[in-house]
Amino acid sequence: MAHHHHEHHHERATKNIALAFFLNLGFCIIELIGGLLTNSIAILSDALHDLGDSVALGLAWIFQRIAGRKPTAQYTYGYKRFSLLSATVNSVILLTGSVFVLYESVRRVLSPAEPNARGMLLLAILGVIVNGAVIFRLKKGNSVNERVVSLHLLEDVLGWIAVLIVSIVMLFFDVPVLDPLLSIGISIYILYNVYRNLKTIFRVVLQGTPANVDEKEIAGKLKNLPGVTDIHDLHIWTMDSEYNVLTVHLVIDEPQSIAGQQKIRSEAHLLLKGIGIQHSTIEIEYASESCEWCETE
Repeated sequence: MAHHHHEHHHERATKNIALAFFLNLGFCIIELIGGLLTNSIAILSDALHDLGDSVALGLAWIFQRIAGRKPTAQYTYGYKRFSLLSATVNSVILLTGSVFVLYESVRRVLSPAEPNARGMLLLAILGVIVNGAVIFRLKKGNSVNERVVSLHLLEDVLGWIAVLIVSIVMLFFDVPVLDPLLSIGISIYILYNVYRNLKTIFRVVLQGTPANVDEKEIAGKLKNLPGVTDIHDLHIWTMDSEYNVLTVHLVIDEPQSIAGQQKIRSEAHLLLKGIGIQHSTIEIEYASESCEWCETE
């Protein structure tokens, strides 16, 4: 029964992300056309942002569909790192587009062009409604993918609210320079997030310690386990910035029965699960043993 319940949630999450993808892609096309018709560089820059979101949503949809696949002999940890491909493609699209939009925006600041404020206003209202509806749908979901996508789209809603405010101001005041200035702000915000995403990707690829894990804290707690005198060869990395992996050698008192060793190992596994380590491999050693890995470190 629980298996069918899990399948139902997985299927619902996949459908929710698929809906978000198609709505976002459709609205992105409307934005591109609307941005050209209204002569608004701010809307075009937000269209670029939404294009990046569409790529991320499309890949999230694909990965959500294959998330249930079991590890294989070739991929013993499963397919979790495919999410890095999604993040990399998304970052490259946003980086390239943002630099181009930033260049055009600076030109518009130096030589402002009159945008269609009324058209901007209508597109902004539509943007808030469409993105808001998708967020409302995804908010009901429980999967990590749904929550991440929902937060991403919330940023879009805030961007459209900014466009809405600027378009209202331009309806009453002749300040066309506000449009490229808003575009510069959106582009800088996008580039900042691209930098953060690429930093996370490199950290995962280089098997760095996960940002949400404190290695010293973990080492201290493992050393404080009853029967443990020391630890070494501690390595912590992450598969996708969410699924964390750890290997460690625990040095124990001598002599220790098999049952005693199993108890220490069980307590260590339980401790690690409670502090964000989803998969741990623990080796038990006596102090008198020589560790070939320690000698090569």
